[in-house]
Amino acid sequence: MRVGILAVQGDVLEHTEMLRELGADPVPLRDAEKLNGIDALIIPGGESTTIGKLISYRNIAKVISKFAEEGNPVLGTCAGAILLAKKVRDSMLGDTEQFTLGLMNISVTRNAYGRQSYSFESKLMMKGIGEVRGAFIRAPIIANAWSPAEITGYMDHPSMGRVGVAAQQENLLAISFHPEITGEKKIYEYFIGLAKK
Repeated sequence: MRVGILAVQGDVLEHTEMLRELGADPVPLRDAEKLNGIDALIIPGGESTTIGKLISYRNIAKVISKFAEEGNPVLGTCAGAILLAKKVRDSMLGDTEQFTLGLMNISVTRNAYGRQSYSFESKLMMKGIGEVRGAFIRAPIIANAWSPAEITGYMDHPSMGRVGVAAQQENLLAISFHPEITGEKKIYEYFIGLAKK
């Protein structure tokens, strides 16, 4: 199983290590040609506007969109989830005009929990996976989903209440946290399972 990791910016090494532990062959991708022969793709956390500009400038965005539209699994973590979304808001600035791939029928709110100093780890439940632990670092929330997407993971936040933190739309999976930081293998196993279907 060859799993590409978009390697223009973000948590590439951590995802690589998790995939190797599960027996997958991680392939860092910096250009569009490397998507040939890949079974699944991870868009890692990092800075969503920077990643968006880089994949747009390098013409990788169209290739990723085609890859996803052909039914190949794509996992977006944190910034990657933002890039998969059709609609993006910023918790302070409101609606944004930032570039996204727009592949999933979800709306997200960037930096929903505040600054990096408000980062935290939490347990949460995900449909089809069960209880997992995630690291939330300047993380978005998944505010809304419409068919065929659905919110598949929720977390109870002490001040915000119940918030969406994961969504799935067929072969596309968006999670607003970092499973690679907490070593949460169940999410990778689920994702690799999508590629085997």
